[in-house]
Amino acid sequence: MTRKQKQLIGRIVFYFLLLVIAFYLLFPFYWAINSSMKTENQLQMTPATYVPRDPFDLSFSPTFANYSAVFQNEAFLRGIVNSAIVAISTTLLALVIGAFAAFALGKLRFRGKTPSLYLILSMTMFPQVAVLTGLYAVINALKIPAIPSMILSYMLFTLPFTAWVMTSFFQGLPVELMQSAQVDGATPFQTFYKILLPLTIPALVTTGLLAFIAAWNEYLFALTFTTIEVQARTVPVVIALFTGQIARQEPFGEIMAAAVVVTIPLLILVLVFQQKIVEGLTAGAVKG
Repeated sequence: MTRKQKQLIGRIVFYFLLLVIAFYLLFPFYWAINSSMKTENQLQMTPATYVPRDPFDLSFSPTFANYSAVFQNEAFLRGIVNSAIVAISTTLLALVIGAFAAFALGKLRFRGKTPSLYLILSMTMFPQVAVLTGLYAVINALKIPAIPSMILSYMLFTLPFTAWVMTSFFQGLPVELMQSAQVDGATPFQTFYKILLPLTIPALVTTGLLAFIAAWNEYLFALTFTTIEVQARTVPVVIALFTGQIARQEPFGEIMAAAVVVTIPLLILVLVFQQKIVEGLTAGAVKG
């Protein structure tokens, strides 16, 4: 076998594996869209169809009734607003506090810096269910409303991750930047927000997007903290408790339509910031 033949076989295997992975990742989303465009009768067809078809003549027959029902559901619309408030607030707080912490851990000298880094990393190792009971007791004792309590609880997981990733990014920035700023008379704070922070935009976008996705999709804390305050339920809880417009109906089509709707903002964010995300993920990989 010649070298060109080996290269050709390698490419074929590579693209085949790439196709398999892409199919594996995209098929659930396709199936959600397919199910969201079916009526109750179409969803009950056996075997299941890969496109919406009429139960009688099997013609292509999609419907947008599920999307119409979802957008007429006040609880769902209120859940989107609540999720947006919680996710945006969590992301902004995590970025602001995490950037300050990362600057101190990555560029300043003080005692206990290394133990502090490992302490921050250890905070991300606790499962959510391990801290849920104690955290709920504290929030209930302090009588904190549901939305602020969700923001504070999500910070327990997004802030350590943000600080850890941003610290690696700050450590990769040249020391000469700080030295030049100090020679010009800049204070450490001025050096941080005027010189170093603009250089960390790719890392800010990457960690911010991951924090937003985590807060947007979180279910366990949201379900627990909104047990009494129903009006504060976020969209994952609303979808999980979907009842549909008809009594005793299992609204699979509406659930799939709602899942597609809440996934679209995340897809848009990833597509808009994909270049910054790649830069943020690879910028700290090589130092020097």
